[in-house]
Amino acid sequence: MSRMFATPLRTVAFVALAGLGLSACATREYVDEQTAATNSRIQAVEARVTDATSRADAAGAKADAAAAEARTATQRLDQMDARIGEMEKGPPARRPRG
Repeated sequence: MSRMFATPLRTVAFVALAGLGLSACATREYVDEQTAATNSRIQAVEARVTDATSRADAAGAKADAAAAEARTATQRLDQMDARIGEMEKGPPARRPRG
């Protein structure tokens, strides 16, 4: 008698497991929903990266301009230093007339 119930029990168990397995399949709508959510997050991150990149580029341009101004100031300082050095030597020696 136990054999009589074994075959239908196996069939019922198989059908139940198959039903559970098939119910776990994602629907197209669910996948589209999840993909849309992920895509919106990706777009937000891309926008932030683009903003950060443009700010970094602007900061780099300002740094380059500041470096150029510093070079110019250094050159002027070197010229002034040379002039001051000449002045510290004193006036040129005078030759007597005549």
